[in-house]
Amino acid sequence: MKYEIGDNIIIKLTNEEGKVVEIINEKLVLIDVKGVKFPAYMDQIDFPYFNLFSKQKIVVPKVEKVYIDDVKREKPKPIAKVSNGVFIQLIPILSTDDFGDDVINFFKIYLINETENLLLFDYTLYLQGNEAFQFKNELLPFHDFYVHDIAIEDCSKNPKFNFIFSLKNGTKKKAEYLETNYKLTGKQIFNQFIQMKEKGEASIRHLLYNTYPDATVVEKFDSSKLSNAGYKVQDARTYKNNLPMARTVLDLHIEKLVHDPAHLTNTEILQVQMNEFEKWYNVAVLQNLPFFIVVHGIGNGVLRNEVHEFVKYKKEVTSFVNQFHPSFGYGSTEIKFG
Repeated sequence: MKYEIGDNIIIKLTNEEGKVVEIINEKLVLIDVKGVKFPAYMDQIDFPYFNLFSKQKIVVPKVEKVYIDDVKREKPKPIAKVSNGVFIQLIPILSTDDFGDDVINFFKIYLINETENLLLFDYTLYLQGNEAFQFKNELLPFHDFYVHDIAIEDCSKNPKFNFIFSLKNGTKKKAEYLETNYKLTGKQIFNQFIQMKEKGEASIRHLLYNTYPDATVVEKFDSSKLSNAGYKVQDARTYKNNLPMARTVLDLHIEKLVHDPAHLTNTEILQVQMNEFEKWYNVAVLQNLPFFIVVHGIGNGVLRNEVHEFVKYKKEVTSFVNQFHPSFGYGSTEIKFG
């Protein structure tokens, strides 16, 4: 191996100096240039010593001596960092098969923060709709963060990389959080890897978001015109008096919700079930129920996963569990409120 971790190197194209921080494979290394880490092929870098002596010597003509006291001292100009957004980066770790072709063993997953914001992030990897990995940490401005590896066989399980970002030093002018995700199929990963090689790049890079959003401004509504026109305007402070009686158990089987569900597609059925669930979930929260049981059945787990995804980040939910219930077996989830 030509290079080792800790070797000082120079980028041939730009003459920038850096250091090798990780050996990715026999063709690729991870280098650090002024605090920014990125992968580079070995033929794109060289040792500074070799680069120095491979250059043609330049004859410098003699000039009149200038003493140091006569030279004006200039402060070095700071390098402006451009805010481009937050990215997810997939670096393929390769090996060579018996025919000399590159074979992907796994991907290294990185978060790249090219903004001035200090971020907190909550990351979840879903494989075929099921939670496979979960991680929380912070992401420094203009830094990258290694998250984890994903095996190549897991890339065929429709991975979904889900992120919830928030500002560590947030203000009322900025949104409380930002949720975004990156979904891929096995075929898409393969196609992007081919495109990556054709472009001579070393990784797959996807923009998660460009600019952290501002907080939503809620405009005050003047109801006096409606009142004067004869419409009944209810005081929001009395809205609970008109809510339906809260349910502690909600059965989402489609035959309980629709008279004739035979004409509905699976997508339409799921939409009806989730609309009904959200309606009674909100009623349960507004009427301060201590718990709420949702009967979703067993099936293939699609409705259960949608319900769990909905309540996962609700602040009022202290816990939710899908365990055996004497009345519903394993076909229900109990949601507890704090």
